[in-house]
Amino acid sequence: MTSPPLALLSANSAQSPFWNRFTETMPRAKLDALHLQRVQALAHYAYEYTPFYRQKFDNAGLKPSDIRSLEDFKRKIPITDKSEFIHLQQQRPPYGDTLALPLDFVAHHCETSGTTGVPLAIPYSAYDSVRYGESWVYGFWGLGIRPSDTMYFAFGWGNFAGFWSAYWGARRLGCRVISGGGLDTKGHIDAILRMKPTVLISTPTFALRIAAVAAEMGVDLSKSSIRFTYHAGEPGPTALPGMREQIEKAWGAKAGELLGIAEVDAIAPGCPLGDGVHMNEMNVFSWSMDPQTLSEVPDGEIGENIVTGYANLTQPLLNYRTHDLVRRRSQCGCGRTWSKLEGAVLGRTDFMVTVRGTNVYQTAVENILTGVEGVSMHYELVLTHEEGNDAMTVRFEPEPSVDPSLWPRIAADAGERIHKALHVRLKVVPVEPRSLPRFELKTKRIIDQRPKELRRALDR
Repeated sequence: MTSPPLALLSANSAQSPFWNRFTETMPRAKLDALHLQRVQALAHYAYEYTPFYRQKFDNAGLKPSDIRSLEDFKRKIPITDKSEFIHLQQQRPPYGDTLALPLDFVAHHCETSGTTGVPLAIPYSAYDSVRYGESWVYGFWGLGIRPSDTMYFAFGWGNFAGFWSAYWGARRLGCRVISGGGLDTKGHIDAILRMKPTVLISTPTFALRIAAVAAEMGVDLSKSSIRFTYHAGEPGPTALPGMREQIEKAWGAKAGELLGIAEVDAIAPGCPLGDGVHMNEMNVFSWSMDPQTLSEVPDGEIGENIVTGYANLTQPLLNYRTHDLVRRRSQCGCGRTWSKLEGAVLGRTDFMVTVRGTNVYQTAVENILTGVEGVSMHYELVLTHEEGNDAMTVRFEPEPSVDPSLWPRIAADAGERIHKALHVRLKVVPVEPRSLPRFELKTKRIIDQRPKELRRALDR
């Protein structure tokens, strides 16, 4: 279906909360029947065209024809993980044995942020980019954004997939696009005041940062042309009510959010009710798994979101571990029948936190600290909220034998190493040896001292 100009839409269509009422309100029985057809076709496709899946299936003694139900798919298709794809790509770059189309069909190359070490390369065909862009439109439309709006993209255009796909969504909807790539924060403010866009696209914390700098300049952005803000890349308005309130007050606009996984799809547009996201069941099949037992968890219980994407056929992902902890619900008062994730992502199985739009993993920080001479194995990561942004402080114990006069130099060395490896500046503070808590079982490394309303649901 193509989107006509807004002037040609009926009044009812323009006011509808649904971009595609038929698909967004499809009864569960029909959705499941459609999913079964698609996962069966995808299993055949992946087995035939990718050496990676052929070997996975053969090792499991599985043939695509063995998938006769959605339960078969969930139980029999081997679970896959990003680390497998990265390993194959390192062996045979750029995409290893995961590519399902000839290289000539790759129209766009993107990468994950790679804060755990090595980025994952992501190939898209032209067809993939169109389907990926469509996934953003469901959320845009549900928030109230229409083809007559102008979107301002407040970020630099690199290889990261997240907001490239948002751009594909803007193209799909028919909005005018203004790029803020390369500008600093004051430059973004000047551009917004000069070009008068109606939609801000950014990470949620950067939206607050822009508003704070504008206030310092004497500019009240709540009186600007922006009527909507839309976010991704870190927990935002649908996960953190306190953040939504701050953004909407600062910008005088309605704030929305999308949950995406770069290598899969823009998998879940924000719920129009503002209290979570809906899995885009036109492009993704998903279920929740206990990350310890690998068994399915029932509706309403917290589990790891396992996804299978229909949007990226260049590098298919079947039964793919997201490491996102979610609480799935089968019903919602907004009218969508797509499964809902309350509060979006509630946590991570691999202890990732987001600081100023950058994913920071506990293990990544630990690996850096262990290489700094004079730093002991006792440290903690303290999350706070300062001037509208999440901040992280690394508190570490120096080795007891180190002269205290050297502690500042060690802290500076650790901070520079973290910045070089993770591309984010963290405050690094030495504390007295043996002053941090000791634990008999698992050590608690992350200390969340943010206001209660800004914490994710699992931490409240």
